[in-house]
Amino acid sequence: MTAHFPLSVLTEEEQFLRDTVLQFGKKNIEPQRLTMDREAKMPQDIIRGLFELGMMGIEVPEKYGGAGASFFSAIIAVEALAEVDASVSVLLDVQNTLVLNSLLHHGSDAQKEKYLPLLSTEWVGSYALSEAGSGSDAFALATRATKEGDGYVLSGTKLWITNAAESKLFIVFATVDPALGHKGITAFLVERDSPGFTVEAKEDKLGIRASSTCPLTLDCVKVPQENVLGPIGQGYKLAMDTLNEGRIGIGAQMLGIAQAALNLAVAHVKERKQFGQSLAEFQGIQFQLANMRTDLETARLLVYNAARLKDAGRAFLTEAAMAKLRASEVAESLASQAIDLLGGVGFTREYGAEKLYRDAKIGKIYEGTSNMQLLTIAKQMLR
Repeated sequence: MTAHFPLSVLTEEEQFLRDTVLQFGKKNIEPQRLTMDREAKMPQDIIRGLFELGMMGIEVPEKYGGAGASFFSAIIAVEALAEVDASVSVLLDVQNTLVLNSLLHHGSDAQKEKYLPLLSTEWVGSYALSEAGSGSDAFALATRATKEGDGYVLSGTKLWITNAAESKLFIVFATVDPALGHKGITAFLVERDSPGFTVEAKEDKLGIRASSTCPLTLDCVKVPQENVLGPIGQGYKLAMDTLNEGRIGIGAQMLGIAQAALNLAVAHVKERKQFGQSLAEFQGIQFQLANMRTDLETARLLVYNAARLKDAGRAFLTEAAMAKLRASEVAESLASQAIDLLGGVGFTREYGAEKLYRDAKIGKIYEGTSNMQLLTIAKQMLR
């Protein structure tokens, strides 16, 4: 079921984009989503459809084969897809807010000319930062980049890499010298078929199960100098810049989940009858729905504000942290309340409410835990 109202904070053009992406999801993803969740698999026809719709290169200039649209457009698309399926939404999100933004902001002209057309039309990309010893402490990296000839040799292991099973290009973070701390961290563009590079088996996850999450093994992977992304030792700054944008994307994903939960709840209480009347006629139910809608709208405004600030070239660090923090809380809360309102059927897999609850949980964890968002907000307040 689609949203019950147009979003007043969107222009007609933005609303059209949202409706177009949502319609694509209803037609192509919704019939498969329970199977996708059960089998933990992303169908290739869905990925091809996203490329054909122009959604895998939203901010990429048209000369490189992209849509030439705004960051806000990417956020709208992420939210709309998440209303149908969060797994597909995060594939789109990582492609646009992390991988492509890294290349757009920090890539050389040659790197853009080589990779942006591929990423806009056929290649999925991944962002390989996390390791076993570097979670919230994202830059305690053990993966090494050793200078050799006219390039570097990368060795190490990456964990929790989204889109890895489907990706052809990986942005891999490694340190050229552990003694330099964050000043030694550097980003590299690594193609999937590079000798010594292995995508390991997918993780079996609680939620967003159709989205692949895999470890990577780099065993003396040779990377040419021209595939160093940004200056040597500037990987820390590159990652921070990109993750701040990515957090807005995760906020948008959580909005879509929350909207889907509210849609399910409203549809159910209108149809379900108890004590001679529909659940929707009970004032207690009405008040609960009103609070759910209000919570969703407050989160949506935070996410949209952060995205608008980013497009305007203004500071958005605190706003991105607040958006992700609040949207992830609201998504989990509304998904839980939807199960409560649906009752027994909400606890079954057939109706989809329990899937929303499972999918929402990751929002408080990836691309910066809720505690890290709180820390960011507090530090900016106390500067």
